[in-house]
Amino acid sequence: MTALSNLLKSWTFRWAILYLLISVTAAGAVLSYLFWQTNDLLTVQISQTLASEEKGLREQFQLGGIGLLRETVRERARAPGNGIYLLTDAKGRKLAGNLNRMPPELRGTRGGPFSYQRRSIGGTVEERRGVGRPIRVQGGAVLIVARDIQDQRDFAETSQRILLWGVLLIGLIGLGGGLLVSRYIFNRIDAVTATSRTIMAGNLSERIPENGSGDEIDRLSSNLNAMLERIEHLMSGMREVSDNIAHDLKTPLNRLRNRVEGALREGGGEHAYRGALEETIDEADALIKTFNALLSIARLEAGAAGDNMVALGVSDVVADVVELYEPVVEEAGHTLTLAPFPLQGSGFSIVGDRQLIGQALTNLIDNALKYAVRDGSTDQDVEITVDVARRDGHAAIVVADNGPGIPEEDRARVLKRFVRLEESRSRPGSGLGLSVVSAVARLHGGTFQLEDNEPGLRAVLLLPLSKDANSA
Repeated sequence: MTALSNLLKSWTFRWAILYLLISVTAAGAVLSYLFWQTNDLLTVQISQTLASEEKGLREQFQLGGIGLLRETVRERARAPGNGIYLLTDAKGRKLAGNLNRMPPELRGTRGGPFSYQRRSIGGTVEERRGVGRPIRVQGGAVLIVARDIQDQRDFAETSQRILLWGVLLIGLIGLGGGLLVSRYIFNRIDAVTATSRTIMAGNLSERIPENGSGDEIDRLSSNLNAMLERIEHLMSGMREVSDNIAHDLKTPLNRLRNRVEGALREGGGEHAYRGALEETIDEADALIKTFNALLSIARLEAGAAGDNMVALGVSDVVADVVELYEPVVEEAGHTLTLAPFPLQGSGFSIVGDRQLIGQALTNLIDNALKYAVRDGSTDQDVEITVDVARRDGHAAIVVADNGPGIPEEDRARVLKRFVRLEESRSRPGSGLGLSVVSAVARLHGGTFQLEDNEPGLRAVLLLPLSKDANSA
């Protein structure tokens, strides 16, 4: 009863009933109009036929008097069909015709329907209906010209029954269809509701079922599942960030505290205190950079950092960053090369945030500069190449180096926050650089991937080209 009550209360069922009422009313109106028009047409045809026969019989009377009229009535009465005739003299005696007596309904009237009896083919007498008019003939005679309308009445009654049953059948089919459709939609929505309750209870891995029909509810379910997937990913990332903060920031904070405590405990004068404070400031700056990177990633994933999207040329941004970073790389004794652009930027127009893309490219160059040197190598010449290429409707910003690279099984993992493959963690860094690049790519509707450079690593930032660039 609860399920039925909920079904009857649903808007789907109510709209189905409203649509049913409108459909039944419209169907009934159309069928009634057709019935009325058909019946009216038959009535007009009978009236025209009676008027034509009356005119013809009057002409016969004018040509040959009552004798010719009587012979004409006899001939027409013997002819098969629906014609009904009666000719009486001034005293009411029958002279000719297939009607036995003057119908009482026609006495003193100008015509109309009447009842009469007729013997059927089987010999039985049956009651039938006709319509006719009395015609006064000179000398007191009366002529009845009529038509049998029993078949028309039967047709009308049959049509009325068909109309009634048809409307009733349409109503029953519509009601059944409304119940089925409402039940189907109610079950689908009920499944969404049950899934949402499970998710609210804490099971973020639950997904809304899809039946594969591709209808609007399936499309809604697919979008909701994509949203749930994103929410689960963000919640998982939040838990990972919390765990990583607890592990990765605890060590530098303890180191900072121990350094200050050691300086206070050991003394050593102003020089020792200054050295301890300078190291403390360095540690604090590193922590601030880490927190700034975390805030940047959070803003990027929330979409709040995409307010400065403008049309820009990728090659121009890349050239500016390489020009700015080239002295830093050369100072470290390495090489930073900008590959020549085949189209000089004309075919690499995108809609993006110039500052964020520049930050992502800076992170990639900095990452290559720090990790391209193999462990234990003192004379390795690191070669970093920056290139812009066109790839499947995207502008591909590629930063390649000749370092040790990253094993294929670790390439997805290093994109997560605080992940560093260097176990000793002797090199500066927080493990957030590639996470920022990945977040920038997602904000622009692109992707970020790591490839083998043989030797070394290729970091590829793919950003969708603008429509003008794609049509070029």
